[in-house]
Amino acid sequence: MKIYKSRNEVPDKYKWDLKEYFSSNKEFNKTYDKCIKLIDKIDDYKGKINKPDKLYEYLKLDEEIMIMVENLYVYAYLMNDQELGVSSSIENKSKAENLMALYESKVSFFAPELLNLSKEEYTALFKNKNLCFYKDLLDKIYRAKSHILNEENEKIITLLDSSMNHFDDLSSTMLNSAHDYGKVKIDNHVTQITSTNYSKLIKSKNTNIRKKIYRQYSKVLDQYGDISAGLLNAFVKSQSTNAILHKYKNSWDNKLFNNNMPNEAYESLVKNVEGNISSYQRYLKLFKKLHKLNILHLYDLNLDVVKGAREYTVEEAKDLVFNSIKVLGPEYQEKFQKIFDNHYIDYMPYKGKCSGGYSFSTSTTNSRILMSYNGDLSSISTIAHEGGHNVHHQFVKDNNPVIYRNVTSLVSEVASLTNECLLSSYLVKNAKSKEEKLMGLSNIIGVINSNLFGAVREGKMEQEFYKLVDNGGTITKEYMDNLTIDSLKKYYGNIVKLDKYSGVSWTRRSHYYMFYYLYAYSFCISIAAYVANEILNGNKIVLAKYLEFLKTGSDKWPIEAFNVLGVDLTKDDVYLGAIKYYNSLLDEFERLIKEN
Repeated sequence: MKIYKSRNEVPDKYKWDLKEYFSSNKEFNKTYDKCIKLIDKIDDYKGKINKPDKLYEYLKLDEEIMIMVENLYVYAYLMNDQELGVSSSIENKSKAENLMALYESKVSFFAPELLNLSKEEYTALFKNKNLCFYKDLLDKIYRAKSHILNEENEKIITLLDSSMNHFDDLSSTMLNSAHDYGKVKIDNHVTQITSTNYSKLIKSKNTNIRKKIYRQYSKVLDQYGDISAGLLNAFVKSQSTNAILHKYKNSWDNKLFNNNMPNEAYESLVKNVEGNISSYQRYLKLFKKLHKLNILHLYDLNLDVVKGAREYTVEEAKDLVFNSIKVLGPEYQEKFQKIFDNHYIDYMPYKGKCSGGYSFSTSTTNSRILMSYNGDLSSISTIAHEGGHNVHHQFVKDNNPVIYRNVTSLVSEVASLTNECLLSSYLVKNAKSKEEKLMGLSNIIGVINSNLFGAVREGKMEQEFYKLVDNGGTITKEYMDNLTIDSLKKYYGNIVKLDKYSGVSWTRRSHYYMFYYLYAYSFCISIAAYVANEILNGNKIVLAKYLEFLKTGSDKWPIEAFNVLGVDLTKDDVYLGAIKYYNSLLDEFERLIKEN
């Protein structure tokens, strides 16, 4: 696959098109100026939201402003991530962040004023029929009555949060742009190691090259571990302080309240996953046997199941993904095709591009997908995964008013992971050889490894370091290294040999800057495994429920959305079902390994 040194070398067909947001920097600035003027009007509604007519006017204005702020922010974010370090993009992102902070500061009066109303006064508002449209939104705010401070304090907290909300940006710039991970010689070709091509390079069949890449990369991460720990500590401290100021018991209590989720759901998830670590260790043993390794090192875990696995062009990847989602019906296919037809994906890796993969949208625009396409099955899975987010947002956008289109990750990851399950099943079913079947099986097993076992492992770590900070402690490099090593020992047992760099993997985890995001993957892969299995087995009822689920807006709590699918996250069966599905994949995997 062609290696691109910079964004300028990448053909336009592999770049996203952001014109849906803004056609030029001039239009961006024009909208920015308009938004500033509208934000100034917010002050006119202070002290008046107890009057139904004024409240309705305010909500309409807020909606108009929110759309502009979102579009400005997301556009600036995407432009910055496509090429880190460009001064104009940095300037626009800073403007957008400052605008977001200004907007949040201006509207900080609203929740305290609303919550200052008595229950009787609040109920009386809805005699105005126009306000009934906003009732679910207002109810979610009013339920936080005991956690909202007065206007002045809320404004101070908002301003402080915005001034300190750069820790993830600094971490990303350091990992993806500032660090020099050195070069490596592969097949007489010298390649620069970057955060975007590391996952591909580490698949080298040559053990010595894998080891060299791993050590060079990890050594740099280790050298800057103190800085990474400082950034993470500052972020966690800000979240912890925010929770305490808003009268939550701790950060975790804050998270549970915001998602309206019972702690029993998390307890059931962790209990069932950690009670079945032996299933994950069974995979590690099979992986070790397949590759005929006397010792399984961390730098071996990214090896392709089939040596000499082929590379796929972007065009081949698009065909595979599209064929795999055909079981979801014509409406879903039509929405997925829009992703390819409208250049929603930015495919190629190069130095200076933000690593990882995501789908980012606003209430009124279709999402854009950032990734680092490396020609392997993992890259194809990323297209399926992020494409699932894109189509899910299309369904939500087409079936809900603007104010109910921001769906929580606890719901949205079902759509992305279901697609990954469907892709892997398609690869296995349509394989022309034992090797291709192994690749397909390995892909879905890898998805479950990462999103069920891996996400619970790291989610537990996240709970631990939040608990440390909540109790007055400080996150340090030594603490995080030891926490990582302890968790790896628990999950790997004695199957994977750890080394002096085993503890530094936490520095790469951008999800730690997303406030307990990782558990969402574990819940959602459990549900996705159930949904995909039923649909592939021809269950039309589940398919219909799933398509209805994809249309569910944020007026529903996650628990309510999952009820559409008939799933109760507090029960063991959904997690045990995922483990059972995983074990059936391992059975087939083991059978193929033994096959001559």
